[in-house]
Amino acid sequence: MATTDNSVNGMTEHCEDCELDTLHEVSVQIRTESRKEENAQFSREPYRVAECQRCGNRTSQRMNNA
Repeated sequence: MATTDNSVNGMTEHCEDCELDTLHEVSVQIRTESRKEENAQFSREPYRVAECQRCGNRTSQRMNNA
């Protein structure tokens, strides 16, 4: 589970690579999932992206699984 800390831009989360709770930079990205150009405008989905500030490991998770 993520917790906020005293940093300006980050959250403390468990890093699978470090095997520790480390500072992560967390953002939301809108990604296009369709490779077909005519459907691209209808296939944008939000993803939660977290990057460990210690080792650089980056994970992403789709936010809505409709």
